[in-house]
This record gives sequence, structure tokens and C-alpha cells, in this order.
Amino acid sequence: MTGLNLAQFKNEVVAPALSHIGLDEDAAVNLLTGTAMAESGLAYMRQFHGPALGLWQMEPFTHDDIWETFLSDDRLSLLRGAVLDLAARWPARVTQLSGNLPYACAMARLKYYRALGPLPDVGDAAAQCRYWKANYNTTLGAGEADTPHIALFQQAIEA
Repeated sequence: MTGLNLAQFKNEVVAPALSHIGLDEDAAVNLLTGTAMAESGLAYMRQFHGPALGLWQMEPFTHDDIWETFLSDDRLSLLRGAVLDLAARWPARVTQLSGNLPYACAMARLKYYRALGPLPDVGDAAAQCRYWKANYNTTLGAGEADTPHIALFQQAIEA
């Protein structure tokens, strides 16, 4: 067995991190758990041949864009403060995507939060997988909204 225990990851990392930032709908907990499964298999902290970091494989550009064009909005000061609560003072926040799981989870949730349309149904693995592909992995990513990836989101739902 490799990687982290899925149920522990969902209940001890994802759910509390999303609760702390106030974006913890059950559908979001399943989506973020499934996203980490699809992106890294809960095993890889850095992309092998690319810039993506952490279990959610977020690229530094995406991380920085969330801070510069979204969290910089004064109307989001409470959300910004909650995310900052999860960040350590050292090392640089972008570097924390690899080792600070609650912070990385919150940043991945913000990527989805900026997406158009509602979250997919809490128990619909296929819809969650399609949402991940369209809004997180995107057309440029290597992932597919296919049967193996849908199975990862189903595991996340069941954990």
C-alpha cells in the first residue's frame, strides 16, 4: 500500500481545512478528496516533469494568481484571513503546497470556488470527475474524465 489512508486524509485534513475557511460543503469535501486522488494518488508531493506541487498538484502560477487576483480583494478579507491562518510563517506560501496539507487543500478549494457553476452532487462520482477535469485539471492537463478517474472520485465519496 502506498500513499495516505484515504478516510483519514478526508476526515483529518480535507474536512477540517475546508471547515476552517468556511467552504466545507459535503460535496466540496468529496471533490477535494477525489482531486487529490486523481492528481497525485495521495503519494506524490511534486510533479515529476513539471512545476506542480503537493497532493493537489497545484502549479505555482495558479497559487500566485489566487493570491494576486482573488484573495487581494478587500471584500474577501475574512476568507483571506482564514487561509492565512493555515499558512506557516516559513517557508514561502507557494512552497507550502508540498508540505502543509491544510493550506494546500484550502488553495485547491479556492481554485474550484472561482469556477463557474455549482459544485456537483455530493454522491455523483462521474459529475465530480467531470467537474475536476473542466475546472481543475483543464483541457491542458493529462487527466481524463474516464472510468479509472471516476473510480477515484467514487472512492473519495465512500471514504
